[in-house]
Amino acid sequence: MPARSRRRTTSAGPRARVGETGAVTDPQPARHFASDNYAGVHPEVLDAIVAANVGHVPAYGDDPWTERLQDVVRGHLGASATAYPVLNGTGANVVALQAMLPRWGAVVCTEAAHVQNDENAAPERVGGLKLLTVPAPDGRLTPELVERQAWGFGDVHRAQPGVVSLTQSTELGTVYTPDQVRALCDQAHALGMRVHVDGARLANAAASLGLPLRALTTDCGVDVVSLGGTKNGLLLGEAVVVLDPAAVDGVGYLRKSGMQLASKMRFVSAQLVALLEGDLWLRSAAHANAMAARLRAGVDAIGTLDVTQPTEANAVFVRLPAAVAAELRRRWRFYDWDHADGTVRLMCAFDTTAQDVDDLLAALRDALARA
Repeated sequence: MPARSRRRTTSAGPRARVGETGAVTDPQPARHFASDNYAGVHPEVLDAIVAANVGHVPAYGDDPWTERLQDVVRGHLGASATAYPVLNGTGANVVALQAMLPRWGAVVCTEAAHVQNDENAAPERVGGLKLLTVPAPDGRLTPELVERQAWGFGDVHRAQPGVVSLTQSTELGTVYTPDQVRALCDQAHALGMRVHVDGARLANAAASLGLPLRALTTDCGVDVVSLGGTKNGLLLGEAVVVLDPAAVDGVGYLRKSGMQLASKMRFVSAQLVALLEGDLWLRSAAHANAMAARLRAGVDAIGTLDVTQPTEANAVFVRLPAAVAAELRRRWRFYDWDHADGTVRLMCAFDTTAQDVDDLLAALRDALARA
């Protein structure tokens, strides 16, 4: 597998090159620590796909599974919620933000936000949007940070700030509390702006705080959510969930023109129903979080390593000596986060086991002893 390269940003400026350095040379374990996207499909989701593979049903969302999804989403997010299934997270974010903004609109987000760093300028290239970024050392927006870009209203020379977009949980593994989300919503709405949540890992945040999904979204005043699924056990599929119909315009048309309208939508919707109808979303996210907590505890017990961010969801950020990281990469894949200071990201998924974590920790202790 070729190495992948990414860039991150913080208050200090752009991150160094990020990716998988070197190649796995030892027999590969079943599970890595690079991303929860590496994980397979949850068996219950696979069963749902098979169950949906029966007979002929209308295409493009006029099917029983997509209809059922609306009821399921409303049960989580409120009576006015409407779900628009899409194919991937980038598509969900671009469609959502396009629908929330006029052509002259801009989005306020952090420098580390997924929409800024990991979507190859899709919001700009495809959505025609301006991203106004602010530094956030722990990944979280605050009203004070939003103020840095929420200005110039009515100035024809400036892209007009129209949406605040926050990532939950953040790219740095931190979590917004309901009070923090509500403060951002109150500020944005007072300025005539809307609030979008990139919820690729919203389930991990809710599991971390022991709260229902609506407590971090609808109840706080969030207008639109990109509701994640792939990182929590789906084969593919996310959803743009509109919480306030007045916050958007033309979502259905934008989904089609943005190449995110699945013809056989029942197979996307069936996965989302399987994830959300019961507690699979919570079980899977809580397990991933628990494995990250186990990993963090093991790293802390070593006593000589610097963990750079709180472990509040399913990611651990730790500085590793270059020789130690290289030795671990003989067996596991994981991402460099800051090449300059040796910070790596270790991500757990719904299928990470306690033995996976313990094996990595044992290898880490051995590598440190040799180094």
